[in-house]
Amino acid sequence: MELDQVKIHFEQGDLLALNITLAVIMFGVALDIRVSDFQRLLQKPKILFAGVLSQFVLMPLLTFLIVYFVKPMPSIALGLIMVGACPGGNISNFLSKLAKGNAALSVSLTAFATLVAVVMTPFNFHFWGSLYPPTRAILKEVALDPYKLYRLIAIIMGAPLVAGMLVRQYQPKIADKISKLLKPISIVVFLAFVVIAFSGNFDIFMGYIHFVLFLVIGHNLLAYLLGYLTATGFKLAQNDRRTIAIETGIQNSALGMALIFEFFDGLGGMMLLAAFWGVWDIVSGLALAYYWSNKTPDTKMVSA
Repeated sequence: MELDQVKIHFEQGDLLALNITLAVIMFGVALDIRVSDFQRLLQKPKILFAGVLSQFVLMPLLTFLIVYFVKPMPSIALGLIMVGACPGGNISNFLSKLAKGNAALSVSLTAFATLVAVVMTPFNFHFWGSLYPPTRAILKEVALDPYKLYRLIAIIMGAPLVAGMLVRQYQPKIADKISKLLKPISIVVFLAFVVIAFSGNFDIFMGYIHFVLFLVIGHNLLAYLLGYLTATGFKLAQNDRRTIAIETGIQNSALGMALIFEFFDGLGGMMLLAAFWGVWDIVSGLALAYYWSNKTPDTKMVSA
């Protein structure tokens, strides 16, 4: 059977649990975000522009070019476009700190990117997905409602962001305690969902993983390079380059999985790619951060 026709079975209750988990994870990330983080970015427009350009303009464009020239199966192509449209992943702050990047910048970009993603993720997904004929056919078949897409992202990302920031603003001690508990749990919970999603579909995973293995690895490595080169082009300090590279290369594929289940009924190629991406970028992110952790950043270039 073609992977484009395969469905990854996931119960409705499991989908609700995934959405709730994503909201809780986002809430945990938001507990470290302050209003001053937004102010800090606005005071350094070059860094803000570099980060937004890399993550929400160049990353989706890079993804589309890969799809256009590699021409994977339509469902895999749409999964890649979905991942490319998602904001940075929830562990990017931890990885930036480990990589001796700019931890404050990472938190600030996470906050800003989450707000921007409420609009830009649905826009990029629908725009780039509609440009490629095979993926456009899938979008027409499922009759994707952009309004519902915007609404779901606002619920599982926007609302927890605001709630977490309010707790940080008015109950900082409680925010510190909850944040320490949620951070290590978030990675474990996401990996558990990947395992659960494929526990009843192991034959599909083993039978089709070779279709996405090298595509995901190549896409991910190019994303890191894209972020680093974009920051270099803006003549940012090396610790800022590391941070933007990680923010670009670590995508919130858990959000992608939730959207795939909600709107595409667990379409095989999309789900397989998003799930493998979610596991792989944790591995690659830790490897890259560990490599950079042994190299002191060159601070000769001064941030804007």
